[in-house]
Amino acid sequence: MFTNAVIISVIVMVVLSLVRINVIFAILIAAITAGLVSGMSVSESVDVVVSGMGNQANTALSYILLGIFAVMIGLSGITSILVNKMLKVIGHRKLVLVFTIAGLACLSQNVIPVHIAFIPILIPPLLSLFDRIKLDRRAVATALTFGLKAPYIMIPAGFGLIFQGIIQDEMAANGMDIALNHVTLAMLLPGAGMIVGLLIALLITYRKDRVSQGDKGDPKIADDENIPEDVFHRKEVTWSIQHWMTVLAILAALGLQLYTDSLVIGALAGIIVMFATRVVKFFQGEQVVQDGIGMMGMIAFVMLIASGYATILKETGAVQSLVDQTEGLLDGSHLLIATVMLLVGLLITMGIGSSFGTVPVIAALYVPICIAAGFSPMATAALIGTAGALGDAGSPASDSTLGPTSGLNADGKHHHIWETCVPTFLHYNIPLFIFGIIAAVIF
Repeated sequence: MFTNAVIISVIVMVVLSLVRINVIFAILIAAITAGLVSGMSVSESVDVVVSGMGNQANTALSYILLGIFAVMIGLSGITSILVNKMLKVIGHRKLVLVFTIAGLACLSQNVIPVHIAFIPILIPPLLSLFDRIKLDRRAVATALTFGLKAPYIMIPAGFGLIFQGIIQDEMAANGMDIALNHVTLAMLLPGAGMIVGLLIALLITYRKDRVSQGDKGDPKIADDENIPEDVFHRKEVTWSIQHWMTVLAILAALGLQLYTDSLVIGALAGIIVMFATRVVKFFQGEQVVQDGIGMMGMIAFVMLIASGYATILKETGAVQSLVDQTEGLLDGSHLLIATVMLLVGLLITMGIGSSFGTVPVIAALYVPICIAAGFSPMATAALIGTAGALGDAGSPASDSTLGPTSGLNADGKHHHIWETCVPTFLHYNIPLFIFGIIAAVIF
C-alpha cells in the first residue's frame, strides 16, 4: 500500500511545498512521480498531465478575467470608499474585522454564489489596514477558507446544494438511497468541527499582533514596525457617477454569472461595462490585463497543472489500486473502519485538490464497504462528505487555499504554503477528521 502512486506522489508534493519549492513545480514533480511509480516514462507522464490540463481551462480563464475585473474595480476608487467605511466602523477591533471577513466569505457560497471571485476585490485594499492594526494574516486566511468550505458542507443552498446533491446521487448510484435532508443532517456535525477550528484559530492561535514580512525575512511578532500612520487618515473619496457605473458592472457580472452559470461570461460582462461606461479608459486596457494576470495568473496555472495531476492519478489506476488495497484493511470496528476510510479520503482529496470532484471516487469505495459493515445511510453520507472536504483545506492545489493567497499576497508579504495551507490544514482537517469519525459512529 505504501508503494501506491497516490501516497508517494502526495508525500512528494507536500514535502516539496513545505520546503518552499514553488507549488507549480511541486505539483508537476508529484505528477511525474505518480507516473514513474505506475510504470510510465517521464515523457508519457508529461503527456498525460498536459492532456488533463484542459479539464480546468474554463476555471483558469475565469480566474484570469476575475483578476482583470478586480483591477478595474480598484481603479474606479470604489474599494477606497469601502475601506474608509470599514475603518470608521471597525477601527482597531481586529476580531470584529476578521469575523466580518469570515461572514462575507460564507455569503459567497450560498447567498451570492461567486466563490472566490470577491477575494481579489475585497482583500488587497485592506492589506495596509491589516498591517496597521497588526492583524495576523494567517487569521484572515483561516477566516476566508472557513467561508469557502463550511457553508457548502452544512447548508443545502448554492454550492452546498450542489455538493450535497452529488453525495446523494453518488450514494444512490452505488446502491444506497438517502434523502437530501438526511445528507444535510449528517454533515452538520463535521461542519461543527470547522466552527471549532475557526474559533481556535481566531481566538487563540493567531490572536497575537503580527505584521507579515514576506519571503525576505521570517514573519515576526510586531512591536514598533514602521507602519504608515496615514492608514487611519485616508483621503476621503466622494461618491460619483463612475462608482454607480462600477456597481452596475458588478451587478451585470453577478447577474449573468447566475443566469448563464458561467463565471467567464459574468466576468467578461463586467469588464465590458467598465470599458463601455468609461470608468476604465481603453488606453488602460494593456495595464489592467497585465495587473490582472499578475494577481490571478498564478492560481490559474496551478489549477491547470492540478487538473493534469488528478488526471494522471486516475489514468494510471493508482486511485482504484489504493481503493482495492484499503478494502483488505477494513475488518474491524466501526471506529477503525471510519478512521482508515477518512485517511484514504484525505490522501485522495489532497492529490485531486477538489472536494466536489473527489466525491464520486470516494463514494464508489465507501458505499459498498459501509453496506457490508452495517453503517447507516446517514453515517455513510457523513463519511463521504467529510472525506471529500478533508484535504481541500490545506491542499496546495485547492482553490480554498489558492483564493485566500491571491488576495493576501497582493503585496508579496504572504506565503501560500506556510501562511495559508499549513494553518488551514491544522485548524480544519484535524477537527473535520475527529468530528467526521464521531458522526460515523453515532449516526
